Amino acid sequence: MGLVLAKDGSQLSLGAILARHVNCDDFQDARAFLTNGGQRGKQIGYLNAGVYRINTHLFDLAAADICSIEDGNVGVITALDGKPLDQSAIAGNVIEEHNNFQDFDRFIEKGGQRGLQIQVIQAGNYSLNPWAVEVEKVPMTQIPIGHVGVIISYVGDEGVDTSGESFKHGNIVKKGQKGVCITPLDPGKYAINPYTHKIETVPTTNLVLNWANARSESHNLDKGLSTITVRSKDGFPFNLDVSQIIHIPSTEAPKVIARFGSMQNLVSQVLEPTIGNYFRNSAQDSDVIAFLSTRQTRQNAAKAEISKVLDEYNVHAVDTLIGDITPPSELMKTLTDRKIAQEEEVTFEIQRKAQDQRKSLESAKSLADMQGQMVHAQQSVEISQRQAEAAVKKSEGEAKAVELKAGADAKARKLMAEADAAQIRLTGTAEAETIEAIGRSTAEAYKLQVQAMGEDNFSKFKITEEIGKNGIKIIPEILISGGNDGGGAISGLLGMELLNQIRQRDEKVTVTADVNNTNTSQDNQ
Repeated sequence: MGLVLAKDGSQLSLGAILARHVNCDDFQDARAFLTNGGQRGKQIGYLNAGVYRINTHLFDLAAADICSIEDGNVGVITALDGKPLDQSAIAGNVIEEHNNFQDFDRFIEKGGQRGLQIQVIQAGNYSLNPWAVEVEKVPMTQIPIGHVGVIISYVGDEGVDTSGESFKHGNIVKKGQKGVCITPLDPGKYAINPYTHKIETVPTTNLVLNWANARSESHNLDKGLSTITVRSKDGFPFNLDVSQIIHIPSTEAPKVIARFGSMQNLVSQVLEPTIGNYFRNSAQDSDVIAFLSTRQTRQNAAKAEISKVLDEYNVHAVDTLIGDITPPSELMKTLTDRKIAQEEEVTFEIQRKAQDQRKSLESAKSLADMQGQMVHAQQSVEISQRQAEAAVKKSEGEAKAVELKAGADAKARKLMAEADAAQIRLTGTAEAETIEAIGRSTAEAYKLQVQAMGEDNFSKFKITEEIGKNGIKIIPEILISGGNDGGGAISGLLGMELLNQIRQRDEKVTVTADVNNTNTSQDNQ
């Protein structure tokens, strides 16, 4: 861009730094510049990039870079010309319709004031006359996740307090008014003038503060806190580590800032003295040993008491935790020796009880060993008794079985006898009837045969039939008879002798044959 310095023209107004704009065809019509009231000196107007016909006897030209605002930054404007600021004002009033201070003549015409401006310009390129404004690049205001930004405005109209009569620690005003704004900024990035507005970041998540020498959280609000040294009732000093967890609701964040100005002031002005003094007072009503032994109870009591105090400051106490407790070394040695002695006493008592238990165990073991024999003897007696009872039961059972069997056999024999008698009776009756029938039929047959054959012939027939059936020999196989010479008796005797020899021979032959057959059978075996 081109800056223009006029060598001639009317005088500047009193207190003015820049000559006002006149219509002169971008300083190419020198006669129009002089006749229309052009003023000598630095001109409020400027030339954009291009080619111009300029009378260098009237105007001097200087080149200047345009203003560039990078992403993530804002441009804070300081006007070098305009009306003076109002009394007690730190920045000029907000002026509209000057195209981000690029039409500075319009800014002057609308009553713009020199000095720091409330308005800022955001990322981009701007044709700003460096004789009219100065630009400072600053980062945008960022509110991280889990936080809110409480706006403290140094400019604006005097606001009406909206905190109510119960809150007497500062004014909380509406947006655009001077004071602490009732509406905090949510997480994000904002184009805010850091010279006219201050943003206090307040965490809305649980915040841990440590009263410990060796530990500090990333927010560094507890970097000035240290281990609390307290003194017990019996005069012993000892160290105490404490952690306090607090929570500030987003709706209460403006009240906290209006009361204390910052989170660091909250920690140093309220939390540090409140918690430190509470534990110092709590330790004075107890000795060290009692404090150690009632740690949980004292922790719960501390939580309730500190929560009650912090509620008055619009802060919610989530929890109070007691960390390491470091008693004095000389007291710890005495306590350690006492504890060791007590533990040894307990150990000796346990050992004595162990020996008593051992004696009882040995006695019980011996009794248990004998108990096996006693149980065995008792079991033997019971077994013998059970066997005797079983034998009696068995005998009774066998007798009963014999009795039942005898009864059953007698009954069976009786039934069999009755059955045999009935069978014999039926058989006899049947045989008698059969014989009777056969006799009747035979008699009838004989009667018919006698009638047919005649009694004498029938008798001869029956005799002949019987001789044939029974094989009766009528004629002998050997006939011995005597002669007529009168030796008949001797001849008969000789015949009888001959017959006996023949029989003996036949018997011998029969016996020999039987013996041979027996030998043959034995050989075969």
